[in-house]
Amino acid sequence: MRGTSRKRDRFGPMTPDQIAAFARRALRIARTEIAAVSALFIVALGVMTFVELADDMTEADGRAFDQGVLEAMRPHAIADPWGPGWLETAAMDLTALGGTAVLSLFAVIVTGFLILQRKRLSGLLLALGLIGGVALSEGLKALFGRDRPPEALRAVETMSASFPSGHSLLSAVFYLSIGVMLTRAFPQKRLKAYVIAVAVLLTLLVGLTRVYLAAHWATDVLAGWSVGAAWAMALWLIAYGLQRRQTARPQAPHVLPVDEEG
Repeated sequence: MRGTSRKRDRFGPMTPDQIAAFARRALRIARTEIAAVSALFIVALGVMTFVELADDMTEADGRAFDQGVLEAMRPHAIADPWGPGWLETAAMDLTALGGTAVLSLFAVIVTGFLILQRKRLSGLLLALGLIGGVALSEGLKALFGRDRPPEALRAVETMSASFPSGHSLLSAVFYLSIGVMLTRAFPQKRLKAYVIAVAVLLTLLVGLTRVYLAAHWATDVLAGWSVGAAWAMALWLIAYGLQRRQTARPQAPHVLPVDEEG
């Protein structure tokens, strides 16, 4: 009977002290793992958003939204977009920041810098992230095969299919990955916030220029942002998990770690 009583007490209602201790432990775990939880949330949200956009793309509401945005950018159904001439020139310059050639050059420069800083894992994941982003972009374009906006309205030349926007996807992968990496180099919260804000701003500007120049439908850009952000955060989670595993494992003498963060 005593054993049964003890077992009942053990699995019975928690006391106020036990509840408080559990809450403190949960809060401590949440604080230490908030970055990983946030990254997981972004991955899930990005995937769900892309699936929803892919479904809306074929429906009347989605097509009406895209057509409405295009007509707002081209109010007179001409190749020249809305606004002064210098705005179109600026958009053409900014949209190149999401091009494969520009991002590949930036990736080589940044990867070389990371290798010199003995952050080999970060450099490898950045390179693989961009390569994987290109593969994702081309694979999804081939899968959906969506036509671009009318050729007569495009202010830039295009070659591949429209959905999702490769410029938007790759800029999200590259700039968000760089932004997250740089936050670890700055202890001040305001510098971390500034770096992330710049990364997000560059990603947004590239995507907006694709719509403004009629190179993509609006849903193409939204889909590119969704997949790119999800892929960037997935790569960060891989790096985070490998680093945690490496930190928990004792290092052998005279052996350099894969990715020093000193």
